[in-house]
Amino acid sequence: MKHYDVIIIGAGAAGLMCAATAGYRGKNVLVLDNAKQAGRKILISGGGRCNFTNQKVEPHQFICANPHFVKSALARYRSSDFIELVERHGIEYHEREHGQLFCNDSAKDIVTMLLTECEWSGAKLQLRTDISDISKTGDGTFELTTAKGDYSCDALVIATGGLSMPKLGATPFGYQIAKQFGLNVLPTTAGLVPFTWHSEQKSRFESLSGIAVPTTITAADGTQFSEALLFTHRGLSGPAVLQVSNYWQPGQAISINLLPNENALDKLLSTLETHPKQSVRNTLSQWLPKRLVEALFDATQLDKALNQLGHGERELLANNINQWSLVMNGTEGYRTAEVTLGGVDTNELSSKDLQAKKVPGLYFAGEVMDVSGWLGGFNFQWAWASGVAVGMSV
Repeated sequence: MKHYDVIIIGAGAAGLMCAATAGYRGKNVLVLDNAKQAGRKILISGGGRCNFTNQKVEPHQFICANPHFVKSALARYRSSDFIELVERHGIEYHEREHGQLFCNDSAKDIVTMLLTECEWSGAKLQLRTDISDISKTGDGTFELTTAKGDYSCDALVIATGGLSMPKLGATPFGYQIAKQFGLNVLPTTAGLVPFTWHSEQKSRFESLSGIAVPTTITAADGTQFSEALLFTHRGLSGPAVLQVSNYWQPGQAISINLLPNENALDKLLSTLETHPKQSVRNTLSQWLPKRLVEALFDATQLDKALNQLGHGERELLANNINQWSLVMNGTEGYRTAEVTLGGVDTNELSSKDLQAKKVPGLYFAGEVMDVSGWLGGFNFQWAWASGVAVGMSV
């Protein structure tokens, strides 16, 4: 049985970052993964360009049952530290809206960088390795039975990710290990995920597929995001929808403002003064895509001139633009979700080194924990920060 100081299960963002960090500290490190290649989720992220971090990262941009948990790791490894690493490897990048940073060329650059760091630090990577059993011995070491032999280690790091995107190999393995060692795992749901239509909504709005509009979307708890909304064949997507999905519960309505920062009633009254005989259709089509106007409002209403509308009709019209309330059928689930909400209960872990309080030597890094970030590079920053926190401690 070959012994290592540290064995990390999961060759994703957090696992590779942890491996390099521990390796540079002189630790003998082995990373195990059942996948054929490392960093598969990194490779497809950001449309293949990898939104690897954000210029401004704050604890409030993360969802966790214990909102203070993320503060320590994020403070000790900031986005500027990762940007410095990216620059050191000569990777060219650019900034998009809301401080999001993307590779100019390809997400492969980030994976190559992480693998290079692991190589330089002496950390060993072994792919296509299925683990069948994990146990802890009386002397405190962990023993792993795998399809490629048996291993032991002083510190075991679980960096297996969540359930999102099963086609990339996502499994509940990390949660199973946590439960095996007596740790609480909070219920999981898909996060940063598109919404789906009810059947009657589908027949009404399916034709809008491909239309994108700037919006402000508000969840039932008051959380709101001002970004683009995209209509799809299946439902609603786009940055604003993905963001608000993290705060949505089944059966709850979302409120969509199709004219963010503008008062639709004021605009209607202003147009009524200048063009009283203009049709409602032509008026609204100056503000919103015509197909959206046709789908949202009844044809008899659209054919009316502005001066034919009653006071109540104008208010209702404006309300449907500034506060369009929708109860969606559900989400597309883990198949297309970018993150998993829930996971290993952070109350079971030390916020400083992410070690299980009641199982010395057992650590967790990345998405497997009950920590999820907003869209925009925040989940990667949590992977880097948590990976470093563990790597500095094992």
